[in-house]
Amino acid sequence: MVKAIRVHELGGPQVLKWEDVEIGEPNEGEVCVKNKAIGVNFIDVYFRKGLYYKADTMPFSPGFASFPSSEMWEGLTSSPLFEGMEACGVVTVVGPGVTGRRVGDLVAYVGTPMGSYAEEQILPENKVVPVPPSIDPIVAASILLKGMTAQVLLRQSFKVEPGHTVLVHAAAGGVGSLLCQWANALGAIVIGTVSTKEKTAQAKDDGCRHVIVYTEEDFVARVTEITSDNGIDVVYDSVGKDTFQGSLASLKTRGYMVSFGQASGAIDPVSLSALAAKSVFLTRPALFQYTAARDKLLEVAAEVFANVASSVLCVRVNHKYALSHAAQAHADLENRKTSGSAVLIIP
Repeated sequence: MVKAIRVHELGGPQVLKWEDVEIGEPNEGEVCVKNKAIGVNFIDVYFRKGLYYKADTMPFSPGFASFPSSEMWEGLTSSPLFEGMEACGVVTVVGPGVTGRRVGDLVAYVGTPMGSYAEEQILPENKVVPVPPSIDPIVAASILLKGMTAQVLLRQSFKVEPGHTVLVHAAAGGVGSLLCQWANALGAIVIGTVSTKEKTAQAKDDGCRHVIVYTEEDFVARVTEITSDNGIDVVYDSVGKDTFQGSLASLKTRGYMVSFGQASGAIDPVSLSALAAKSVFLTRPALFQYTAARDKLLEVAAEVFANVASSVLCVRVNHKYALSHAAQAHADLENRKTSGSAVLIIP
């Protein structure tokens, strides 16, 4: 038996339950990983609330014994949700046919099968990536999902080049911090928005040339002023409902609106005519569609770790919680009490 966080009903942080679960042995092509640290991400909140599936369905985790293997939640009902999509740990058992991993390897993973909020998890060999010896497990667990998201946003959804003007919402958050650092290193002019004055210093340290406290000033007006009414090349918006229309208004003609989250709520339906006014591009990238191929997963993960090793990316693990205190981590994240990354630790 191992301990894990499960969700039996959708709702607030209180639905995260600390429970005993039975795990089996790895099957063909699988490995068992004993987690050392687990990343906490806003996507975990979305799943806990049911924003990514109907309220009468709950996804199984194929990483635990007695549960059927399946993609996320398709066709499955009335089952507990195993929370978490990112962790770093040590391989303890390898299943039949595994050739690329050995017992003792330090690995990390993101995505499916869900269930990283656990002491141990069984995973397909092709889902885990090697962690360089120079990367601390806590750092690896706190950056892989966020860092891979940043890579997809900056290098694939829209390729940031020197001289581009970039707007990053929630600039002091986990992904926002990495976006600002990486975009600045690429030679972009970075404008960041934050929710409080206290987060301004971090945003500047992360490479923001201009920081806007959006709770105190109109970010559209400030962007207009900063860009001399020219607008921005691209906006990275994880806030959603509260910022979406303002983000569109901040773009230059033929600018790119990259929406990758909805922390403030679901975005209202968008009229195509709203995009036609400036011929803007709108995209809603999903990380796992960019890293579905094994070679692409390895490539993106390696680039993230390389940028950490070369200090292009500074990982701020500002919040650490015991795995059993996952509910407090979620509450802090939702109430915007966090900056940088939050992780769950297993002794």
